[in-house]
Amino acid sequence: MIFTMSSFPPVIFLVLVFVPSILSAPVTSLTKDYYQETCPDFSKIVRETVTTTQGPQGRTAAGILRLFFHDCFLEGCDASVLIAKNALNKSERDDELNHSLTEETFDIVTRIKAALEESCPGVVSCADILAQSTHDAVTMIGGPSYEVKLGRKDGFESKAHKVRENLPLPNHTVHDMMSLFQKKGFTLKEMVALSGAHTIGISHCKDFISRVIGPQPDPDIEARYAEVLKSLCKDYTVNETRGSFLDPVTPDKFDNMYYKNLEKGMGLLASDHILFKDNSTRPFVELYANDQTVFFEDFARAMEKLGMVGVKGDKDGEVRRRCDNLNKANGSVAEPDKSFTGGNISFELNL
Repeated sequence: MIFTMSSFPPVIFLVLVFVPSILSAPVTSLTKDYYQETCPDFSKIVRETVTTTQGPQGRTAAGILRLFFHDCFLEGCDASVLIAKNALNKSERDDELNHSLTEETFDIVTRIKAALEESCPGVVSCADILAQSTHDAVTMIGGPSYEVKLGRKDGFESKAHKVRENLPLPNHTVHDMMSLFQKKGFTLKEMVALSGAHTIGISHCKDFISRVIGPQPDPDIEARYAEVLKSLCKDYTVNETRGSFLDPVTPDKFDNMYYKNLEKGMGLLASDHILFKDNSTRPFVELYANDQTVFFEDFARAMEKLGMVGVKGDKDGEVRRRCDNLNKANGSVAEPDKSFTGGNISFELNL
């Protein structure tokens, strides 16, 4: 993800031992009413901006949610993913795995920051903007509400070379993904709950095409669904923006359809499908497919936990005046927005 979240390890993942991670231990105290005195309009400004920029098929919510996950899983929730590159440094945004983070999503954070700087200059961190806007975007399309504690500071470092070793890949096994989640203090069940973020958003053809076209297509993928994907991706080699909704049934709604799709062989990415195929994660997929309330409760708790990963305090962070930390006139170059052109593929298979 969230995510571009994108196996068969045996019993080792049935019993997990929690190993504390430096990134999972907050170094500062966060509170829900952190800006009550210093920026009383904080929540109002964030929510109004997110509301006015909400795109079709949940694209805005999916983009912000993915941005938040990609931020927290590297240097912690410190807005390091927002920093633009300069002549001396390639930032997290420059790694290929982060090219799916659209300029549209970065612009939303920039708009919120600009409005807050007018209302209460130098007070609100970009990390808190990202945390709050993620919550608001998710709830606006039907997702669960959860507590967002505030008071994060913005980090000083953003390195492109750290991205690939910290983010799940589309072809990862349960073992691969869990090794990353466990380092951040998450359990196997929490990993499956957070994977439910794939109930919204899209993925480009290059991330899943080998499952339907090639020398070894995945026999587990539902046949009619595979044909739809082949059609959508027929020219993906010349049009890299081609792709598909992660949830083709209810792409504009945050619900538990993602898990129901997995049960029917309609997981888009190999890393989605393996959650149902692997014996250690299948019970959680079945649980969430059968009970959306339980999924919402577990997702909410996991998001609260995600928001505490690697939090920076005053000693190792700051409140940036600009979230990209650089004046674009002085050499900052943003990644282009590669718009999704997969079209509206929402459909009912009546499986």
